[in-house]
Amino acid sequence: MPSSDKVALAAHLHVLLRRKTGRVTDIEWMAANAEYATEIVRFARSKAQEPGCEDLALWAGKLESAIASDLPPRRPLVERMARSSPAPLAEGGEAEGQTGFGQSVFGESMFADSQPGSAGGGRRKDPNAPRYVGGIR
Repeated sequence: MPSSDKVALAAHLHVLLRRKTGRVTDIEWMAANAEYATEIVRFARSKAQEPGCEDLALWAGKLESAIASDLPPRRPLVERMARSSPAPLAEGGEAEGQTGFGQSVFGESMFADSQPGSAGGGRRKDPNAPRYVGGIR
């Protein structure tokens, strides 16, 4: 469903809720966020049980079907996890397709070495070197 139609449904439900219950909603967020729209639909349906508010249920149903039509179909968690499993480790402990960069090693600073392949054998800092750029403190 086009977003303009969802905004129109949300606006109509917003006006009804404001007139009948005093509830103010965010129209654009209702049209864009399925969780927010679902909560507003739940609220509208609970208020539709009161006398004089029966039309809230009709418009809540319209908004719910519009939001549900845009949601992707749900797949079981097992199927989603099977598709996103990491690559198995090859012999030697490297995952298939790795680039071959060396492992990061923590030095004196406790930060990982950022040079690929250095494995801790990078430049050592001179302890007598000035600590500030240009002598500025």
